Amino acid sequence: MQFKKMVYFAIYVILLFGCDSKVKTDIKDKLMQEKQTKFSLVTTKQETLNLIVNEDNIKFKDYENKVVLLNFFATWCPPCKAEIPHLNNLVKKFKGKFKVIAINLGGVNGLSTPKNILDEFIKTNNIQYPVINDESNVTFSKAVGTIRVIPTMFLYDTKGKKIQKFVGIVPEEMMEIDILNALDGQI
Repeated sequence: MQFKKMVYFAIYVILLFGCDSKVKTDIKDKLMQEKQTKFSLVTTKQETLNLIVNEDNIKFKDYENKVVLLNFFATWCPPCKAEIPHLNNLVKKFKGKFKVIAINLGGVNGLSTPKNILDEFIKTNNIQYPVINDESNVTFSKAVGTIRVIPTMFLYDTKGKKIQKFVGIVPEEMMEIDILNALDGQI
């Protein structure tokens, strides 16, 4: 008699919770969507970059299958200025396979830097990659990762997976090695 009760209980549990992976998949998908944050960042040239941040991954809708370096900088930061020629060199060297996106965190109280100041900074320093200057930059930086020091850079592979975080000024050769690793033989 005891055996029959255990069998009925087991059948009841299976029927109640089921073995349907569809339910589990739907719940997992919903949880993943809740962790995703969509951003539409506007460059200083009025181009829109669409991104979806999900933990340590970013889907770069405009730069699919490219290695991407997010460069968090400020116009008043001497190391940020010093790294610009190196970033320009890397963009040129890996043309078509590597992109830099500069995110300005140099405004006061989370506000963007005045357009005329940033435009002059871009021109004076000959920046050859997109620059984002928006109030959403702070929110975006928090979604991407902890930034306590300027400059901070995050390197993403061709699938949008974060593979490296650089804090402070980094030698061009060191970034080049990481970019080559991220390209995984696509050169």
